[in-house]
Amino acid sequence: MAGSSDGKPLHFNLFNNGSGHHEGAWRLPGSHPLANLDIEYHERMAQLAESVKFDSVFLADHVALDGAGYRPAGRLDPLTVLTAVARATRRIGLIATASTSYNEPFNLARRFASLDVISGGRAGWNIVTTAGDASARNFGLASQASHLERYQRADEFVAVVEKLWDSWEDDAVVADRERGVWADESKIHPIEHQNHFYAVRGPSNTPRSPQGHPVLVQAGSSEDGRDFAARHAEAVFTAQHTLADGQAFYADLKRRVKLAGRDPDEVKILPGIVPVIGSTEAQARELSGQLDRLVSAESGRNRVARQLGLDPALLPLDEPLPDHLPTVDDIEGDKSRFTLIVELARRERMTVRQLVERLGSGRGHRTFAGSPEQVADMIEEWAREGAADGFNIMPAALPSGFELFVEHVVPILRARRLIRSEYTGTTLREHYGLSRPRSRYAADGPAGER
Repeated sequence: MAGSSDGKPLHFNLFNNGSGHHEGAWRLPGSHPLANLDIEYHERMAQLAESVKFDSVFLADHVALDGAGYRPAGRLDPLTVLTAVARATRRIGLIATASTSYNEPFNLARRFASLDVISGGRAGWNIVTTAGDASARNFGLASQASHLERYQRADEFVAVVEKLWDSWEDDAVVADRERGVWADESKIHPIEHQNHFYAVRGPSNTPRSPQGHPVLVQAGSSEDGRDFAARHAEAVFTAQHTLADGQAFYADLKRRVKLAGRDPDEVKILPGIVPVIGSTEAQARELSGQLDRLVSAESGRNRVARQLGLDPALLPLDEPLPDHLPTVDDIEGDKSRFTLIVELARRERMTVRQLVERLGSGRGHRTFAGSPEQVADMIEEWAREGAADGFNIMPAALPSGFELFVEHVVPILRARRLIRSEYTGTTLREHYGLSRPRSRYAADGPAGER
């Protein structure tokens, strides 16, 4: 098991989300409402995370505009941002979200391989299938594909991308001036992929990158999402509210990974936590309350209504969720988020207003207001009790919340040997303790064949 029980440091990822993960954070005095659009800000946050030896920094993405009237919603393309960040950093991993529903495998394989080359082997891909009709309409479709079809497409998409990453063997480029041979073409392979969703001949026009395959990350927690993660993911970002939920998810996913014929130690599970840090618990709770009061209740209710498949008029702010709701089988959008919202509201007997405030603080991730010692205690407990291999740190307010985490929480974690004091590798795979895949086309590859 991870954490203090076996003496191994945990894995830490900074989820950099502009002004912060709390929807009200951009309204705080001293906040940076345009952080999403400021490349120097992104560079500084990555440099700060690197200074305390975090494994990685992560940028999410959305392919539809939502809520720009009441919170920062405009964003830059994450792969473009992380290419700039790669030049401002040396060791920290760089993870970007990209959709399998609204990209093509060839282009996406090339873009991530390029980032891996530019960064010297630090790229990671957070694989999403993208829920929502608004996104579909930006790509000429009337509505989103079904939940099942999106994951079927994702399965084939990832298979094609991995073949393209493998299509150049590691030693294909020889750059022999004397012989006039730049590459050994016998080590560059068409992939000849043809199946239900994609027909791609290949090979890639980008040579094999330092990691072989950029690290594959996944974040869906539905049944389809967990099975997909078991087949493909090497790191999983998840939203779990309680220790018991975290333990159940951890055990279930590791079990599925084993059933899929993979080594459970090759899949790192990182629950998201939204720390609100004060010198005392009372001070932290005061800040948390201040942030909650800055969230637009009406806009939050509209978003919850969309996630639950309801008319907003059916959700009076000062009443609990209706007794009769759609079932998870009725939802073609984000099934795991639907389940999380309903279970949270029922378990804690929340009104819609209280639910909106809670979701506004971290979109369903574990929000924790406390002193630095209390935050460190929670991290240690989840690791010790079998709920995490590490954590996706999602500060409620940025940059201030992460600066407090670095200044006050990291020294406690370091004293407990829960975070590394130095990097021991140079690639993201090495940070996460993952093996480097061989090309399937090489003579010593996994199967020696396509």
